[in-house]
This record gives sequence, structure tokens and C-alpha cells, in this order.
Amino acid sequence: MSTYTVVVAAHIIAVVAAYGLPLSAPLLVPYVRRHHPEALNGLHSAQYRLNNVLTGPFTVLVLAFGIYLASDGHRWGDPFVSIGVGAIAIIAVVGGAVVVPAVKRLAALDPSTAEYAAVYRRYLASESFLGALVLVTIFAMAAKPFS
Repeated sequence: MSTYTVVVAAHIIAVVAAYGLPLSAPLLVPYVRRHHPEALNGLHSAQYRLNNVLTGPFTVLVLAFGIYLASDGHRWGDPFVSIGVGAIAIIAVVGGAVVVPAVKRLAALDPSTAEYAAVYRRYLASESFLGALVLVTIFAMAAKPFS
């Protein structure tokens, strides 16, 4: 066991911790909205908390571990590294500018209002986009189709 393999494991753990739960949001949130709308404010409040204590900090760890791995393995020129760095940048911007403020706002809104519906649509589209981006990035990092 080397430091490199330990950091690979830590990198994967950070990805699961950061993005595992948000990946379920496009399935979970619409289900709760249809079947248990009275629970939406609590759900969005929990999402906001988890974005702040898990997704955000573990995204920083994903980047830090990735920088170590790319540097130690002399992989900065590999396409999968550029894909990973680009994905982290997009996740940080869309997550910080759209998803986190949206779930905070949704937690305070009445789910039966037009304002809730407008914020919800933007949130769900952004969360779905980020989920797809995470999955494509995991594929690119694991399969290295462009290397």
C-alpha cells in the first residue's frame, strides 16, 4: 500500500460523500413533492444543511486529492484530469450559485405557490445537470476513454 493508493481511495470516498446524496435528489424530491408535499420544507432544509456540511467541504477534498494524484502521477496532460478539473469548476459554480441558494429558498417557501414552482424548476434542472456531470466525470476518470 502506497500513499498514492491511499489518496486514490480518499478521492473516491470524497466523491461518494460529496455527490452520493445529491445524485438521488432528482428522484427523491419530485417523489416527495407528489406524495408528501407537507414534508418539502424539512427536506429542503436538510438538503441545505448537507450541501454546507458534506457536498461543499468534500468537493474541496475531491479537488485537493485530485491535485495530489495528478501531480504525483505526472498526469496533468491527460484528458481525464482536465475533465475532472472542469467538472469541479462547474459543480462549484452551479452548486454555489444555483443549487445551494435554491434549496435554502425552497425551504422557506410554500410549496403550493408559483414562486416555489419557479425556483423548484430551476433547482431541479440544475441538480439533474450536475448529477449527469458527476456520472460522466466518474466514467471519464475510471474508463479514460480519451487517453
